[in-house]
Amino acid sequence: MGGVLRLEGLRRAYGTINALDDLSFEVPSGDVVGFLGPNGAGKTTTMRAIFGLTDLDAGRVLWNGSPIGQAERRRFGYMPEERGLYPGMLVGEQVEYLARLHGLSAARAAEATTQWLERLDIVDRRNSKVETLSHGNQQRVQLAAALAHDPEVLVLDEPLSGLDPTGIDAIGRVLLDQARAGCCVLFSSHQLDQVEELCDRVTIIDHGRLVASGSVEELETSGARRLQVRVEGDRTGEWARSLPGVSVSEVAGGVVRLVLDEAVDSEVVLAAAMQAGRVTEFSFARRRLSEIFREALA
Repeated sequence: MGGVLRLEGLRRAYGTINALDDLSFEVPSGDVVGFLGPNGAGKTTTMRAIFGLTDLDAGRVLWNGSPIGQAERRRFGYMPEERGLYPGMLVGEQVEYLARLHGLSAARAAEATTQWLERLDIVDRRNSKVETLSHGNQQRVQLAAALAHDPEVLVLDEPLSGLDPTGIDAIGRVLLDQARAGCCVLFSSHQLDQVEELCDRVTIIDHGRLVASGSVEELETSGARRLQVRVEGDRTGEWARSLPGVSVSEVAGGVVRLVLDEAVDSEVVLAAAMQAGRVTEFSFARRRLSEIFREALA
């Protein structure tokens, strides 16, 4: 297992709307890549294009440098945002059936189904109908179906949506393990804190165009200096909003995150904070993924 999924110059228009606008990026094996963007940015269209479910006006999707055909897609796993399961079918039969469609023998499909239902802690629901399961357990079944044939590429559209913290942790561990085993993992999510924790790389698109891409490390350490300041009793960061060359990026839990222009002296900021009250935290900080996201869309 191992390789590179590459999207080159993808274009797709629906009337006057450009769903994809010369979109190019890579998903290398071994990495978990977060695929981010606002609603309507083109994420689902991109994922569907990888599987040939959306016709492209231009561009191509490559696996290890070669165009993707049906044979290659049988080695890919896909978890759509819209439920792709038969509600009246038994869980075990459902996963086995989808594994057989990817070329597994009956014996191997049954073995893989048991393995993944156990790993995702739903083996006790093997003989339950899909429609009787909670949303979170249906998510787990959907993931088991995407993994049962041991895919080289795993593409997941909002896999963490609607899950409780236990479910998020369980699916997160699976994504990391698959990537470390050499799989290409691409998933979309609006839960930026989870993306920040899970991902090695992120790709951000808006109106079908690439607006930011790179490793989480690169993106978090790039850009202007940032300060994280907590002033006792302050919940709004109002004291910082009139400082020249300083902008308030976020205020959460009493912590104010500030972006400094190059010429700003941090000692001036500290003095202003001390005038506002007792300073209990004052430190330089990396960009948070939420800040990267907002700045990329600005």
